[in-house]
Amino acid sequence: MRIAQVAPLYEAVPPKLYGGTERVVAHLTDALVGLGHDVTLFSSADAQTLATLAPVRDQAIRLDPAPLKSDLAAHLTQLYEVRRRAAEFDVIHFHTDMIQFPMFEDMAERTITTLHGRLDLKDLPEVYRRWPQFPLVSISDDQRRPLPFGNWAATVHHGMSTELYRFSPRGQGYLAFLGRISPEKRPDRAIAIATAAGRSLRIAAKVDNADRSYFDATIEPLLHNPLVRFVGEIGDTEKSAFLGGADALLFPIDWPEPFGLVMIEAMACGTPVIAWENGSVPEVVEDGVTGFIVRSEAEARDAVFRLPELDRRAIRARFEERFSAVAMARRYLEIYQRLPQSAPLTEAA
Repeated sequence: MRIAQVAPLYEAVPPKLYGGTERVVAHLTDALVGLGHDVTLFSSADAQTLATLAPVRDQAIRLDPAPLKSDLAAHLTQLYEVRRRAAEFDVIHFHTDMIQFPMFEDMAERTITTLHGRLDLKDLPEVYRRWPQFPLVSISDDQRRPLPFGNWAATVHHGMSTELYRFSPRGQGYLAFLGRISPEKRPDRAIAIATAAGRSLRIAAKVDNADRSYFDATIEPLLHNPLVRFVGEIGDTEKSAFLGGADALLFPIDWPEPFGLVMIEAMACGTPVIAWENGSVPEVVEDGVTGFIVRSEAEARDAVFRLPELDRRAIRARFEERFSAVAMARRYLEIYQRLPQSAPLTEAA
């Protein structure tokens, strides 16, 4: 099958540091190539991929040192190139939200659009009502709730390469918080949980400019706690040690997280997840198997003391079964096959 993967241009594929969507696109693209398909990745030139790379920008936007740049212009140039070459592909898989809809409405039946972000935003419903012909994929069932009328083709949970992260049979006595410093991610809650449990907490997190004032006013004062160590932003090469060394990942979110890639990154290392019952969490974490789902700081503190009940090898096994890149790719191939103009699969599932 000839497949185009269209990635956002904000981060490299995979990202050099923080980044979720582009990381998923990287794993999916390589897995599809491994399954014998002809895949072209439309991305920035700094992508690392097994697919044929179609570079549409010299580098990803976020780490580009140029002081003035336009993300809209970059993505419009990318979409023009995809449109110009559209006849070369059996299916075009977009990961760019809805920006492609006006340009591809005459061939919507040959496309799939995976929505990676939150959908409870004021202006979104009218877009999906205006262009209902585009098949959509959600990354969790919970993500769909704000747009129940969407043209949903399927839910496909994220997956990752099983080789990327090393399994760690035991933790080193600390709890971990990994991701982005922002009010909805609740790093303050993670600090409170670790403090209540009397456990050290290591925070590896990115601070966006939009969240700088929150970090300075709310989080930085909490970092003086002797139990807390702020590591800063880390990349894939550092995650095995960071997550694998943790007794548990704290995921105390305060928003409807569409998926939460860090949860399966932890599971890949055999590390259990203590997560708030919010958004996709009940679809990702198996309570009492791969972690604990909690509803209060007291429950989270108690979950820390229950961590010896969990089997880290079983957690890794569940990651391989449910969240491998190959499992994700096979689910997408099933969707591609349902498209009216898709070609027969050449690789046996």
